[in-house]
Amino acid sequence: MVLRPGDGNETSAAWRVILEDLEGPACLVLSRQDLPPIGSLGEAMEGVARGAYAVRDVEDPAAVIVGTGSEVGVAIAAAEQLDVSVRVVSMPSWELFAQQDDAYRESILPAGLPKVSVEAGVSMGWATWVDASVAIDRFGASAPGAEVLQKLGITPEAVAAKVRELLG
Repeated sequence: MVLRPGDGNETSAAWRVILEDLEGPACLVLSRQDLPPIGSLGEAMEGVARGAYAVRDVEDPAAVIVGTGSEVGVAIAAAEQLDVSVRVVSMPSWELFAQQDDAYRESILPAGLPKVSVEAGVSMGWATWVDASVAIDRFGASAPGAEVLQKLGITPEAVAAKVRELLG
């Protein structure tokens, strides 16, 4: 079971899930970057246990941006650049999300809405959940985090552009 939390609250929640809920091996993938809080501890506790949850919800979303780990902040910044209502989802665990019932998964990632993921990793696997990905499908680079993300295109601007492309 892989968990990739997006802030300190999600890290606490991931530890709780690993210690109390899981049987078998687990991998907790953490960032070296300073990450601002993306939500409350209570929201993180419930959301991480379910694998994914809305960290920025809107009344009638036109699209969904899904981030994992440190890229949840990129997803939020991208949503703020768009002229349409966008839900932002943190997905710290594909495996936990896949275990949820259809109704929950649909409530988080509604069918018919364009969905874009952002992760500073490969796009492989994301097609299960989203229509398009902003990712790195090659070996990365070594430099300060913000510099690497900019160089490799893991930016709010790139994510917003991908959403605009899907919206047509």
